[in-house]
Amino acid sequence: MDFELRRAREKIEKEQRERKEKARLKQERERKSRQEAARQREAIEADQRSRRIDAAEAQLKAEQEMEENLLAGRGILFCRILEAVPYQGHGDKIKLPPSCVTELSQVALDKGPLHFRLLVIDQEAHSNIKDDQKNQTTHAGVLEFTAEEGSVGLPPHVWSNLFPSGSSKASFIEVRYVWLPKGTYAKLQPDELGFSDIPNHKAVLETSLRQHATLSQGDVLRVSHGVLTYHLRVLELKPSSSVSVLETDIEADVVGPDTVPESTNQHVLKPLILGKSESGIVVEGHYVYYKFSIDEETWVRISSAYAKIEIKIESDTQDGDTDLYISRHPLLFPTRHQHEWSSHDVGSKTLILSSKDQRLGIGIYSIGVYGFKGTGKYQVSVTIQENQDRKAGQQAVSSSSPMEMDTVECRNCKHYIPSRTIALHEAYCSRHNVPCQYVGCGVVLRIEEAKNHIHCNKCGQAFHRGEIEKHMKVFHEPLHCPCGVVLEKEQMVQHQTKDCPLRLITCRFCGDMVQAGTSAEDVRDRFRGLSEHESVCGSRTAPCDSCGRSVMLKEMDIHRVAVHQKN
Repeated sequence: MDFELRRAREKIEKEQRERKEKARLKQERERKSRQEAARQREAIEADQRSRRIDAAEAQLKAEQEMEENLLAGRGILFCRILEAVPYQGHGDKIKLPPSCVTELSQVALDKGPLHFRLLVIDQEAHSNIKDDQKNQTTHAGVLEFTAEEGSVGLPPHVWSNLFPSGSSKASFIEVRYVWLPKGTYAKLQPDELGFSDIPNHKAVLETSLRQHATLSQGDVLRVSHGVLTYHLRVLELKPSSSVSVLETDIEADVVGPDTVPESTNQHVLKPLILGKSESGIVVEGHYVYYKFSIDEETWVRISSAYAKIEIKIESDTQDGDTDLYISRHPLLFPTRHQHEWSSHDVGSKTLILSSKDQRLGIGIYSIGVYGFKGTGKYQVSVTIQENQDRKAGQQAVSSSSPMEMDTVECRNCKHYIPSRTIALHEAYCSRHNVPCQYVGCGVVLRIEEAKNHIHCNKCGQAFHRGEIEKHMKVFHEPLHCPCGVVLEKEQMVQHQTKDCPLRLITCRFCGDMVQAGTSAEDVRDRFRGLSEHESVCGSRTAPCDSCGRSVMLKEMDIHRVAVHQKN
């Protein structure tokens, strides 16, 4: 009996424990469920609160952007997202689709020049790029409304500033109308050396800026001068970081590059100090250029015949040979076809420039060392040499005496010898000397030297036998001009200096290097000696400094003489 009661009691206790455990577990699950529900509810509320805050911030940002855009556009709001398409043009003026005319004509066409801010947009998400990528934003004017719908035409200047890496993939551009103040100051820095060597380089910069409507800080401006191209980085602008350059006078400050480029495809003028030599190496077919200047004090000495300029190249012909070309600015880089002075002697060579040469004067001069054959090592120098000719000439005149009157001409060398020694002289002269039999030469040579004395069969000049090969190649090898003319060296230099329509000249009105072209169409312009480009460029008007009247540039000198009696 007791056994059965004990077992029943144990069973009841076990069941009670199990029910208590189940109740506890149930309470635990309910507690966790309530906690999870509360956590989820809090997360949902936090997410909803965050979304409301983001929406409010986005709305506030949109309102602020709207206000900024209205302020930037002076109350005009125009924005399009268009696909960027490159086209070959000049300056910073873009092409917009015709549909933009309707929208702009209603709000902006009567407000003055149209300026736009261009911003690169993410192609996939159409979201703005990061603010630190400043080179992905620039400004531009408008050229015409002929682009295809949905696209915008970008000239190379705008394309290179928006896509510095040179990517040619299609991207989307946000084109937004903005109002820009007129610029008053610009600080620019060329990436290459030599920009300041261009004569009147600020006039060249002004000519380049005529093709632009805007300037933006951080942009790179491409300036061409003849065959040379320079890239000027915009460091600072006033009164704003982006300005308009239309119908305004900007004070431009050009500073030198921070670092010297390691390699460049363009020539650079290395400065030469008078009296100090510079050594170098030139490869066959290439040029190395230097520059020196003649100041007013030096020119006074030269023009008074007390001094002369000596340009000297010392080189060894063992490894190669060089040629020497010199020009006066504005011709920066003299070549085989374009130069004012040259020397083609084998080995070392010297050029003497004196006051007798009318091309010499105050200014800057360029020296071109050309590698004629092989790789040549050389030393180039420019010195001021005192001229002793005047004193020596005076001494020679004062020391002359009538003792020279009793002379006889030698039948061999044609020199006048005193009659008392003529027999002895002719005996010696006929054994050791021989006159050159070439017509017009007659130079007397030592017999052992006569075999190396030869004349060019084309021009008749006398040379050493080792120099005739170079003379024939330099002076008599046919040269092809880009205009199609084939001439020898002397005629080619004359042709490319005065006659070639493709020769580069400095425009007297814009200061840029341009092709001369044909003669001006206007008879009066031809009479003034204006080229085809100068005739067109000089037709631009500018206010007279004295009366403020707008006068064509090519008639400004006549206006000053006729109206203001100014020479």
